[in-house]
Amino acid sequence: MKKISKISLLHIYKLVFRSCLFIAVIIFDILNRTDVLTYNAILPCIVWLSFFIEMILRFFPSDFESMGCQKQFRRNFEANEECTTPQNQSWKVTALVAVLWLTMNGVIGLLYFLGIFDRAILVLVAIGYSVCDIICILFFCPFQTWIMKNRCCTTCRIYNWDFAMMFTPLVFIPSVYTYTLLGLALLLLLYWEVSYRLYPERFSPATNKCLDCSHCQEKLCSHKKQLQGFLKKYKKRFFPPKNTKTE
Repeated sequence: MKKISKISLLHIYKLVFRSCLFIAVIIFDILNRTDVLTYNAILPCIVWLSFFIEMILRFFPSDFESMGCQKQFRRNFEANEECTTPQNQSWKVTALVAVLWLTMNGVIGLLYFLGIFDRAILVLVAIGYSVCDIICILFFCPFQTWIMKNRCCTTCRIYNWDFAMMFTPLVFIPSVYTYTLLGLALLLLLYWEVSYRLYPERFSPATNKCLDCSHCQEKLCSHKKQLQGFLKKYKKRFFPPKNTKTE
């Protein structure tokens, strides 16, 4: 079994922290029965500050972030002399992800305007998305598996869409907290997309050697495979295949 990388360990910490935030918001809503975005509440300040700082840091190169969200920076580009033509994913695939995501959140917004969901539910959905974001990185990503078909998080075309996607439900809640988070997330998304248009070679494994498996220090895919092997092993132990042999 491979030793867990520092990037994976950091994501595990993020998963625990965001899960705690999710549980705290649920408890706050149950015990107080007041709007979780009340300005005199400490919890929304903690939620806002934690995500705001994390997004600010994404605008700068870091050794404590996955290469998946760092490949737009010049220092993370090493040209491949054997290939000078980027082989990036079709825009149709990323457009499909965007359409599906906006449609799903449009349904959530409709439920809110119909009075079925309240503001607290929308906040819970957003924080729930943040938990799912780390689950996608560490364990299983439906976008990667079913739609994007990318090799791993390092080559993910939409890695820095994460904050914009997780804060999409907040567009229905006018508040200083929500609009500053959503605004910064959209600015981060814009910076990512502009970088992609200006420097497509940085985003392609064919032209950027830093995205090659031999340069990977985080080994997120290895940990995913270890988990899948572990689950497969114990699934067979507790749920043995039925004997289909007939007399």
